Amino acid sequence: MIFFKLSAFYFFYFAAVGVYVIFLPKVLNDIGYSPSDIGIVLALAPLMRFLTPFLFLKHIKLDQKIFKLTLLLAVISASAFYISIEHFYAFMFNNAILGICLSLVLPYIEVIALNHLGSDNYGKSRLYGSIGFMLVALVLARYLSEPYIALHYYLLSTILTAIFALLLIKYDEKEHEETKDDDKFSLLKYWLFWLSLFLMQVSFGGFYNFFTIYETAHGISLEVVSYLWAFGVLCEIAMLYFQAPLLKNNLLNIIKFSILITALRWFLLYLFPDNLYISYFTQSIHAVSFGLYHSAVIIYLYSLYTNKKLAQQFMLGFAYGLGGFFGAIISGYTYGEYLFLSSAIIALISFFVLFKIPNKKELTT
Repeated sequence: MIFFKLSAFYFFYFAAVGVYVIFLPKVLNDIGYSPSDIGIVLALAPLMRFLTPFLFLKHIKLDQKIFKLTLLLAVISASAFYISIEHFYAFMFNNAILGICLSLVLPYIEVIALNHLGSDNYGKSRLYGSIGFMLVALVLARYLSEPYIALHYYLLSTILTAIFALLLIKYDEKEHEETKDDDKFSLLKYWLFWLSLFLMQVSFGGFYNFFTIYETAHGISLEVVSYLWAFGVLCEIAMLYFQAPLLKNNLLNIIKFSILITALRWFLLYLFPDNLYISYFTQSIHAVSFGLYHSAVIIYLYSLYTNKKLAQQFMLGFAYGLGGFFGAIISGYTYGEYLFLSSAIIALISFFVLFKIPNKKELTT
């Protein structure tokens, strides 16, 4: 039963992410937002994902009460999109609130998933999130005739995410180990690894915020772009299902390989922006640059820290949050010919940073 509930949570959570990532930039562009405005607005949620975990170092505990409040706030925030989307500053504020919610919901559930499923079955449950993401990409591309249709999909996905998240609360058996280890949690102890995580997500800024606009600007229709998104997710699903044997090897080496091939992915998009076959090939790399990379990082951090919820909060906050914030800002101002060249360079820096970590500190599971 827990496998079903986790899978349903991932399905609807990442369906909502799909609406936000794939279609919201296009919606904002269509109603008159400039590329820099889009970058700023979409940077607010990642910024809040970065800032929020610091409150949990000493002052707040991510317990069931806080988690329930977060789910309610997420639904309210999704509902408020209807009245704020056409007002730049109101929409900025709304995205900031949403970012706070996102910084708490997924880390809470990820720890439950790893506690109850382990590394062998985690990917098989997490792949339902990829299915939700893919279905949104395929369905919404056909029916997105006006902005508010995307908001309908986002609100419905958020409500269903909250429902299944509430059903999972009872599986949070350890309320928890964190108390006496809070003062031992340190980002600085493993700062090179955190820096690499940050840079990797900065490199994704152009992809998450402008891939749809970038491809349509080079002559590829919105419907075909949705197929590209879906194809990338299909490859990711295959990786999540079959990755368990790979994750029994040295996790740090897997992470290095994933970053290197991601740099190649961005460089190919820079060299061949209007080549549909190359675009499909780069999307196939998503299996490694997200599917394998994300799982390896989640499990690596789970092994690295005793305070597992806080580690996952900072992974989402520092990497996807702060990295996503700077990625959105940078991509907003570099959008154009050199967008993915800059992404490739940043990914390469992330790759080389990991070589500064001595082998004796590498962990495997």
